[in-house]
Amino acid sequence: MNAPLTIALDAMGGDFGPSVVVPAALDFLSKRRDVALILVGNEEAIREQLKDAQHDERVTIRHASQAVAMDELPSKALRNKKDSSMRVAIDLVKEGVAQACVSAGNTGALMATARFVLKTLPGVDRPAIITAVPSQHGSTHLLDLGANVDCSAIHLFQFAVMGSELITAVEGLAAPKVGLLNIGEEEIKGNEQVKQAHELLSTCDLNYVGYVEGDDIYLGDVDVVVMDGFVGNVALKTSEGVAKLLGRFLSRSFKQSWLTRISGLAALPILNRFRRTFDPRRYNGASLLGLRGIVIKSHGGADRIAFENAIRIAEKEIHCNVPERIAQQVAIHLDDGRKRAAG
Repeated sequence: MNAPLTIALDAMGGDFGPSVVVPAALDFLSKRRDVALILVGNEEAIREQLKDAQHDERVTIRHASQAVAMDELPSKALRNKKDSSMRVAIDLVKEGVAQACVSAGNTGALMATARFVLKTLPGVDRPAIITAVPSQHGSTHLLDLGANVDCSAIHLFQFAVMGSELITAVEGLAAPKVGLLNIGEEEIKGNEQVKQAHELLSTCDLNYVGYVEGDDIYLGDVDVVVMDGFVGNVALKTSEGVAKLLGRFLSRSFKQSWLTRISGLAALPILNRFRRTFDPRRYNGASLLGLRGIVIKSHGGADRIAFENAIRIAEKEIHCNVPERIAQQVAIHLDDGRKRAAG
């Protein structure tokens, strides 16, 4: 019998730490028989959460004496928190003890630590953060979402290669449609980096569909949308705000009078379907692409359902050998680029 694959969980990360991570881990294991989880963090705090729960030998604890605060400077965490739950969890991936790491901790510290410990894949200049958002045709994957505020054309090109291969690996799409976010679809629109990235993508063998605008993220026929981290982070946070506003507006509207309450009851099946479709917990778990290992970033405010989904994404990426596949595709496209330059 093959040994189960292993995922390291940063039990101290996020707004809630072990009170969310431990129950989420147990929920996940109740549905999987071939996975083991390592809970990394303060052993006493973790055992407190485990004491009344049923679990087996697939749950182990790795004690870490430190934790990275959500507002801690990445440089400080990297320099002074070598025994943090975040660092130890990533070290376990580096050592081959675990095949992936999941953390709801400080995003900047997670990226800095993962990049320092695991290093980037050959040919990848910068890792990128990618996640899915609901869209008209199912979901759209966005990258970068904040790891790289300033990007060159080649960085955007690499993001496109990595994002496309991730979708091919985990969703089985042979040729995902890749779009480059811009302020218009016309050739003259955009800054120089975007225009140069467009030229690079137009001559490669990705299924590049050209420029897309903000509304195409949700309404267009595209699988991957590429942008720099500044724009990506703003787009994601704006989307989250609009979704929350819609939910609150609908709730207030249906509570205005007895007539609107009755209308709300009649519309309840539709509202529940809408809520499930746009439930952010279903999309929790952003991948740090371009590293020599799998690292998944959970939202800091994730509950047990959301964090469990992040673990599920890590499991899927392990089964799909995502880093190896991305490394192969980056090498192919770099070689093609050299040939085009030489020709």
